[in-house]
Amino acid sequence: MKSPLLLALFLVGTIALPDKTSRGTQQLTNGGLTGSRQEILSFLDQRLAVVYPVIQRFKSLITLDPYNVTKTWTGSDICSYRGFHCDNPPDNNTAVTVASIDFNGFQLSAPSIEGFIDQFPDLALFHVNSNNFGGTVPSKIVNLKYLYELDISNNRFTGQFPTAVVGMSGLTFLDIRFNFFSGSVPPQILGQNLDVLFINDNGFTASLPEIPGDGTTHILYLTLANNKFNGPLPRSILRSMSTLTEVLFLNNDFTGCIPNEIGFLTGASVIDIGGNKLTGPLPLSLMCLDKVEQLNFAGNLLFGGIPEPVCMLLRDNLLNLSLSDNYFTHVGPWCRGLLDRGVLDVSNNCIPFLQGQRSMQECAEFFVRPKKYYCPHMWFHSFFSCRYSHISSSSSNAFMPMVAPSP
Repeated sequence: MKSPLLLALFLVGTIALPDKTSRGTQQLTNGGLTGSRQEILSFLDQRLAVVYPVIQRFKSLITLDPYNVTKTWTGSDICSYRGFHCDNPPDNNTAVTVASIDFNGFQLSAPSIEGFIDQFPDLALFHVNSNNFGGTVPSKIVNLKYLYELDISNNRFTGQFPTAVVGMSGLTFLDIRFNFFSGSVPPQILGQNLDVLFINDNGFTASLPEIPGDGTTHILYLTLANNKFNGPLPRSILRSMSTLTEVLFLNNDFTGCIPNEIGFLTGASVIDIGGNKLTGPLPLSLMCLDKVEQLNFAGNLLFGGIPEPVCMLLRDNLLNLSLSDNYFTHVGPWCRGLLDRGVLDVSNNCIPFLQGQRSMQECAEFFVRPKKYYCPHMWFHSFFSCRYSHISSSSSNAFMPMVAPSP
């Protein structure tokens, strides 16, 4: 009979032998197990072996995982980890790599994504909407040459605008809304060829910069709402974004007049500039927006008559024209037609003999305020350049009284 000592030595030697049947072409030692035992992991591709320790380090930073997502982040089959998706990289169609990360709605908590997102060299999509990730956006993401979609919305990121994304030529989708970013927005990002730019619901301040250069952009969806932007609406943004489908400027502190260049947004179906401090009359160039369905200027300091040509020429497509909570004083027959159909909302204005208007005292107080509430070069609002240019300014003025009657 073998002695107990010899039997013990035999068993230890057997346990230490590597698993010769492990599949894959790349091996990595996982020394994180208890005791002296080390697990030999085999990976389908070296690119997966490289990111394995990156994932494990990030896993150790997770402080909250209500759906037990990280329990699937074990073993060598990274492509089966929940939230990780593999594909062939553009530079090698026989290789296998992590091409996208999608943590949308996982509600994971971690103090930072530094050393995580920036360590996936083949990453094309990074979506982490509705988690609790904090810190700043790593500057090294500029090295992710395949990244074209970045969605870090609804988290707890802080600091300045993530300038690392500026100049990333492949980036087409940027969503950083519902975070705690602050400061100014770099002008280059507004001229970048993005399809989608969502930066709403942060703490951005200062005025919007003019777009450098005189070219056009390809942005389809632009949302700047619910920040603290101030100053005028930049004419260059409106002039260069004829491809915009939706533009949301609502709930900021924009001042001045609505630029005549708003008429260049000929591709837009939704334009929302409500909840600001814009003043003056509505420009006639609005009549050029023949694709618009939702048009909101509610909650500003606008006044004068509602332009009849706008109501007349946009009546077929308009579903909602909201001018409530302003100081308009006149509505003509074409606009009354939209009012009767429930398309036009002019509640809480200064229109005589119409229900739901401001009090005479409130209107009078507004119209005796200093001239800073009036637009310079008001004649320019009667100018427009589109297919309706055959309508003369003089005939348009017949529809749009510019001088408010006494309340």
